[in-house]
Parts: sequence; structure tokens; C-alpha cells
Amino acid sequence: MSEASNEYLLDVQNIGISFGGLRAVSGFSLRMPPRSLYGLIGPNGAGKTTAFNLLTGVYAPDTGSVHVQGRRVDGLRPFEIAHAGLARTFQNIRLFGELSVLDNVRMGAQMRAPHGLTSTSLRSGGYVATERGIDRHAREILRIMGLAEREDSQARYLSYGDQRRLEIARALATGPTVLLLDEPAAGMNPREKSELMELIHFIRDRFALGILLIEHDMKLVMSICEQITVLDHGETISVGSPEQVQKDSKVIEAYLGEPV
Repeated sequence: MSEASNEYLLDVQNIGISFGGLRAVSGFSLRMPPRSLYGLIGPNGAGKTTAFNLLTGVYAPDTGSVHVQGRRVDGLRPFEIAHAGLARTFQNIRLFGELSVLDNVRMGAQMRAPHGLTSTSLRSGGYVATERGIDRHAREILRIMGLAEREDSQARYLSYGDQRRLEIARALATGPTVLLLDEPAAGMNPREKSELMELIHFIRDRFALGILLIEHDMKLVMSICEQITVLDHGETISVGSPEQVQKDSKVIEAYLGEPV
């Protein structure tokens, strides 16, 4: 482990993967300091979601390394990486629609539960205390996220914006140090996008974590991100502040000459 890895919440060095001889992502690197807001952008098919899948263990990278708070996690299974502090949401919302809002968040909080088979089957005192703690934690997350009044509703009956909010709440319940948001503004109207921008800032400050987001809405990205990496055909073509990225000729070309 390098000393530099301990300085960052997320330290990604030169990861890549090929599918059937096609290089989907190559030499992807980024470093996220504590409490940072980082954007990952690029045209459709640029490799953004593949990069997220590499970070979260859906795919194992062919090359490179991923450290979360100094711990190397590439090659671990998704639940192990989540336990190390990397949580994510998805472009297509993945909630348990038949379960209540509260139970969806409890599912995230369960990741931190120290239950063993014996204590679970016997419903020991430690098990009961842990379950009560999970319940309190889940309710507190819902309160913070403005969903407390809907805790008994089935998740499928929430509005689209509230379903996005619930998915973030479930990810937060795992206790992450880095939260990965995959196109959180997809399908949102202008009012919901404005509320989302405020929510992302609030989450970063309230939970003192780092946030890495993929997003196609350039106004949102340029408004809230402090640092941005741009991918095109699996390659990093630009890294810098929003102002630097907007002026980069490679970025302008990748977006077909349209303003970024």
C-alpha cells in the first residue's frame, strides 16, 4: 500500500478492462480527497458506468488498483467493497418495490449488523439490541432525507423524485465514506433537479463523505462538482475544474462541438 493511498477517500490508479478483445476502459485514474464532490462525464458509451462497475466490484479490473481510505479493494466482491465504504445508486432505480420505505433503508443498514447464525436463530439479547439500533438508524436517515412521513408506504408508490431520494437514503444507511451516484438527475424535471443539487451538497456536508457522480446534465455537473474527469471511448481525455474542462478542446470535440 502506498502512503499516497491514505491521503484520499478513493484512490484509483490505472484500472481497465476488456470485453472480447475490446478495451472498454483503459488507464482510468482519480483521487478523491475527503469531502470532495467529483464528476465523471462523457458521451454515451464513453465507459462511465463500466468505470463505476469496476470500482464497486461488479467487474474485476484487468489492470490497476482501487483503494478506499487506504485499503485495497479491487478484486473483492461487491458486498465486501460496500462494507469497506463504497456505496452506489443506479441509473435505473433498484428499490424493493413491494417493501416499505423503512424496510428498504433497513436493508442498507443491515450491512453493518454483526449478527451470527446462532444469535439470529436464537434471537439473543445482542441480536434484539442490534435490530433496534438498525431501526433507529434507518428512521434517522429517513428523517434527514425528508421521507419519514412515508416510512410505511410501499416504495413503488413513491414519486419518481422520492424514489431517487430513497435509493440514496438506502446507500447512506450502509455508512459509506464515498457515495457513487449514477445519473441521479435522470428523468427529473427542473424543480427536482434543483432540489437534487441542494440535496447532494447537504449530504456531503451532513455525512462528511465524498461524492462521485455520473451525470449528463452539464448544468448540474458544472454547478456542484469541484473536479471533473471526462471519458471518451474508455479513455480519459480531460481532468480538471469545471472551468478547465469546459475550455478543453478535446472535450468540446467529444461533445460534437456543443457547449459543455
